[in-house]
Amino acid sequence: MFGKRGNEGSGKVGGAIAPPPPVPAAAPAASSPSILVEPSRDSARQQVTPPPMQTPQRKRPARTDEYYDTKAQVFSALIDTIDLSQLSKLDGESAREEIRDIVNDIITIKNFAMSISEQEELLEDICNDVLGYGPLEPLLARDDIADIMVNGAGQTFIEVGGKTIESEIRFRDNAQLLSICQRIVSQVGRRVDESSPICDARLPDGSRVNVIAPPLSIDGPALTIRKFKKDKLTLDQLVRFGAITPEGATVLQIIGRVRCNVVISGGTGSGKTTLLNCLTNYIDRDERVITCEDTAELQLQQPHVVRLETRPPNIEGEGEITMRDLVKNCLRMRPERIIVGEVRGPEVFDLLQAMNTGHDGSMGTIHANTPRECLSRIESMIAMGGFTLPAKTVREIISSSVDVVIQAARLRDGSRRITQITEVIGMEGDVIITQDLMRYEIEGEDANGRLIGRHMSTGVGKPHFWDRARYFNEEKRLAAALDAMEAKTKE
Repeated sequence: MFGKRGNEGSGKVGGAIAPPPPVPAAAPAASSPSILVEPSRDSARQQVTPPPMQTPQRKRPARTDEYYDTKAQVFSALIDTIDLSQLSKLDGESAREEIRDIVNDIITIKNFAMSISEQEELLEDICNDVLGYGPLEPLLARDDIADIMVNGAGQTFIEVGGKTIESEIRFRDNAQLLSICQRIVSQVGRRVDESSPICDARLPDGSRVNVIAPPLSIDGPALTIRKFKKDKLTLDQLVRFGAITPEGATVLQIIGRVRCNVVISGGTGSGKTTLLNCLTNYIDRDERVITCEDTAELQLQQPHVVRLETRPPNIEGEGEITMRDLVKNCLRMRPERIIVGEVRGPEVFDLLQAMNTGHDGSMGTIHANTPRECLSRIESMIAMGGFTLPAKTVREIISSSVDVVIQAARLRDGSRRITQITEVIGMEGDVIITQDLMRYEIEGEDANGRLIGRHMSTGVGKPHFWDRARYFNEEKRLAAALDAMEAKTKE
């Protein structure tokens, strides 16, 4: 009864899906499947301010050894029964139906004592193991999750609504978790094992992945996934979330439009990449934009975009392409704007040089807690590159290159706010001079622990980039936004 069913099954041949790799012959019966047929699903992106927290759709009981034994027997019979070459020709939904039909037959023939709900759960788990990322699939399918943090097989945390909570999701053991990690990183031509225990990768939907495996991770593989929404956020949505006022959003639109050189500063999870994506919406569609990233996650909508990604060294320690290599190569590709996903080393010097030599409107993000600290970090990163320039010269380069620093923050209640829009004015002696156009001031908290605050104008009058705004016919809109911001501050 359990002959190869690829040709006698439903006969449903779907669209293109990646053929699953062969299952290792020596794999123990209880191990996770090595088959991967890429499912289609919505991705999720970190939100700048949280919507109301959503609870998991259902609480799953802890897996027992008996459950895993049953699953191992069913899975072993499935592998003996199914024709992988035929399965790879089906689309995701058809392949899932084919697997469910066979698993139902196996359960009936082997007479496993299972309730309807237990059988459904087993069917879903096996389909996820064969076609997706095993226990991670329910989390990847949820649109309200911003981060998934797996700390070994027995502990998984998720970020929902700006708060970190423990999930009910568990893996059978660390071997299954490592197998899923291998499956994820292999899709971008990378690997994770004892000789290469740290790896960055991305899912097909663009979500960012980091894996660190034993022996560096003591309690088993640690997997972190930063998810992104398929439909990227806009400044209008950030206004609705309260991350910025409408007047502040107008100022940011003009900053992106008039080719100011922008650095977005913030801590981990503060929304830097989200904000960078929002600003790129206002780049003219006829401009040539080149992006440089460690893991490609920016989602520019312009038609003329070249996306570049760094490459780690191979097993012999050769072939590494660093961020600095990419930024230096950008200058030979006739860019009009250069966007660096995250600046964290000596490549900042090459980016500043590009900003200062005709590539106005370039942007990047930096980890820092304030605009002043951001400028200090840029200075430190230049020193890390081995440049032996006088401190005053370095600061002059920074002040003449960077026009605006936008500060993003994740507050203690989990909400995300744009807390400062700061201009870099120039030098006074050996000190870089800045001025705030807007800042966010916390005024207290409500009965639910949510912070209450408002965005305040600093009343500086004309910003330093006023002439740029006039050149792009944006001075009237800029003046109206600044006046409205100041009027609201005085109320």
